[in-house]
Amino acid sequence: MTEASTLPFTKTLLGDEFAGRRILVTGSSRGIGAAVALAFANLGARVALHGTKKSDALEETAAAITKLGAKPVVAIADYQDPKAVARSVEEAATGLGGLDILINNAGTMMGRVKVADVSDEHLAGVLDLNARSVAVASRTALPYLLKAEHGCIVNTTSIAARSGGAAGAGIYAAAKGFVSTFTRALAVEMVETGLRVNAVSPGFILTDFHRRYSTPERVQSMANVIPMKRVGTAEDCVGAYLFLASHRLAGYITGQIVEVNGGQLMP
Repeated sequence: MTEASTLPFTKTLLGDEFAGRRILVTGSSRGIGAAVALAFANLGARVALHGTKKSDALEETAAAITKLGAKPVVAIADYQDPKAVARSVEEAATGLGGLDILINNAGTMMGRVKVADVSDEHLAGVLDLNARSVAVASRTALPYLLKAEHGCIVNTTSIAARSGGAAGAGIYAAAKGFVSTFTRALAVEMVETGLRVNAVSPGFILTDFHRRYSTPERVQSMANVIPMKRVGTAEDCVGAYLFLASHRLAGYITGQIVEVNGGQLMP
């Protein structure tokens, strides 16, 4: 049996593992991204935030992180534009002096539109924001992550990648299916380098996403069918990101999708 004194973690489990680690969290002005960025900062990480534009939410998240002792780098970029994506990653890496961890979280549904009614513009926008941005951000970050000790990427996919999403969410669901497959594909390519690539798949999480695109009736109906009998919160998702980003806890895990959904996908 392993002696307790030889276990590779402290009584607080994560200890100081993230202290000084340089982390970019895309889509971090609010919701899951903001909660994840705050959690890393609270554990001593140096964080870069990203928002599509300057906003009160982004400023509030930056102020909260600054109160923890380290002012974050803030990158403003429209992630429907691949050049802006790459620029924001470079800005984060320059501001932090490198990158150890990339959290690809930027994305949203951009409205409920059925496939029969989708315009070319809506199709391009959803795919650029939710799929292409993940590939571009990862590609841009790789030179920095490969120089880091225990570098890793954690992507945000969705339960919609498996279910196909509700009516009007088909293009978004397909884009998240890309993220899930891209996660596994990049993990295969990077495995011999030691760079781990995984993803978190949130279920029905009550953030601004669903406040914009789901009626109160739909929120309640979802709560009724989720085995835990409630919808999730951004904070419910944080632990999965910390776990996958931790070399101490997840150093032998790559190419995996961690489902956070209150039991929606239980057999």
